Amino acid sequence: MSVLVNQVISEIRTAIMEAAGRAVAEGEFPEAPLSDFIVEVPANRENGDYSSNCAMAWARDLHKAPRQIAQILVNRMIIADTFVERCEIASPGFLNFYLRESYNACIIQDILEKGTLYGRSDYGKGRKINVEFVSANPTGPMHMGNARGGALGDCLAAVLDCAGYDVSREFYVNDAGNQIDKFALSLDIRYRQLFEGEDAVELPEDSYHGSDIIDRAKEFAEINGDKYMNCSEQERRKALVDYALPRNIAAMKVNMEKYRVSYDTWFLESDLHKNGEITEIINILKDNGLTYEKDGALWYKNSEILAKRLAREGKSEEDIAKLELKDEVLIRQNGNPTYFAADIAYHRNKLESRHFDKAIDIWGADHHGHVARMKGALDAIGLDGDRLEIVLMQLVNLIRDGKPVKMSKRTGKAITLDDLLEEIPIDAVRFFFNTREPGSPIDFDLDLAVSKNSENPVYYCQYAHARICSILRKLEADGITPRECSIPELVLLRAPEEKELIRHLSAYTDEIISSAKNYDSAKITRYAIELATLFHKFYNACRVNCGEEALMQARISLCLCVKTVLSNILTMFNITVPEAM
Repeated sequence: MSVLVNQVISEIRTAIMEAAGRAVAEGEFPEAPLSDFIVEVPANRENGDYSSNCAMAWARDLHKAPRQIAQILVNRMIIADTFVERCEIASPGFLNFYLRESYNACIIQDILEKGTLYGRSDYGKGRKINVEFVSANPTGPMHMGNARGGALGDCLAAVLDCAGYDVSREFYVNDAGNQIDKFALSLDIRYRQLFEGEDAVELPEDSYHGSDIIDRAKEFAEINGDKYMNCSEQERRKALVDYALPRNIAAMKVNMEKYRVSYDTWFLESDLHKNGEITEIINILKDNGLTYEKDGALWYKNSEILAKRLAREGKSEEDIAKLELKDEVLIRQNGNPTYFAADIAYHRNKLESRHFDKAIDIWGADHHGHVARMKGALDAIGLDGDRLEIVLMQLVNLIRDGKPVKMSKRTGKAITLDDLLEEIPIDAVRFFFNTREPGSPIDFDLDLAVSKNSENPVYYCQYAHARICSILRKLEADGITPRECSIPELVLLRAPEEKELIRHLSAYTDEIISSAKNYDSAKITRYAIELATLFHKFYNACRVNCGEEALMQARISLCLCVKTVLSNILTMFNITVPEAM
């Protein structure tokens, strides 16, 4: 939380505890250990700026009624040298604290002093966090799930950075395993069809049928002709993959850069195979007695490990039995490791080899069944599975003219990330995908995203910033320049709309921390929308160039604070911050 908010809460807690100490000294309270209590912002601001439940929390400790405890505390509370103006009792014993007007003035001074740093905190204490997101297979174009994952992951990483974590963004490239074998097969058949005809070689149902495969095969043929038709299947497929895979990965990088997503690391799954890290994982699990052979494959005792993890979490044996846990294959009959084996090695690489304190993965909701077994596998190799956090995101429903849309106007095929970025402003795409928590499906209204009115949330926030810039330009044209205001001048901001706006501004640092705690960047877009709403409300009720110089300058300072926080949010989310619209 911000320094000022932290100071106020600390002052309130100190005043309560010192009042309790006086009550003990005077014989009003018995000497007894006291339970912890809460100091928080009440839902209804008529109940004060802050409220505490200490009287209810201590009722059993002190063997007194909460209201009696509250009255004893209020009678002995000293708040003269604090931001607290008064304390009142509300049924059934809440202590409601009302702050002095100077507090709001100090909030404004704090925002203007910190500027671009306002909202940042050391909550994360510099702990290293790896945020892995998108990680699309490099065998085809990126889809809507990847589009949502890109915006969620990048903005969550930005929030974590603002909250004081040392954040690294990562893309995991699945350039090995079954999907690459299928990729090679699909390219091979499309290449052969160019010379033998489509009827000569049939494409299996479970291979890749996208036009991108045909395009890569044609490109390869244009360079090499029929040179590889007389080669062995193995040599031909390797040549095709060696040509197509780097180009697909390069295309993904271009798309991500266009999406304003910059990764610190592009990690190749193939490196885990080359460096022997998958073999190391297999050996660790074998040494721990957690594997067995069956039907020519090597299996991992997933059910045993998960049962232990669930038991630690308080699940009964009966509940665990109902889950019908199953073991997992690590090495297939053909001797190739499974994706699961590679995934264990990959997360060990993050948490052990690269020393991240926590790994956060953003997955599609269809991977929910993989969460527990992945955490369990980390337990099995001696790492704490709770160091892995999985953010599951739901589906994207594209809407146009109030109806679902699945096909691109431009290509007539399923809409890809590239199609979306061609049609919709990137500002809107990044903002819209962060307007709902990851676990909720999102309806992406294509018409709304390109509209330029207050119904469009990103336009609404950008317009509030541009409006403030316009106000400042008009004042400058009238020869009025913003200046630093004193506390008595800032105290003049007494209108309800002014107080409400300042109160919201003061909560920004806490919103960042809450967003980081919950891995939910949508909290910040909602905060920004509310900030824009409160600003427009203030602007309509309180004339900035009001004729009274001190009040005018105070209102200019308030405008500058809103401008600063809106700019900080939009910049953090890599969204354009316009000065005119």
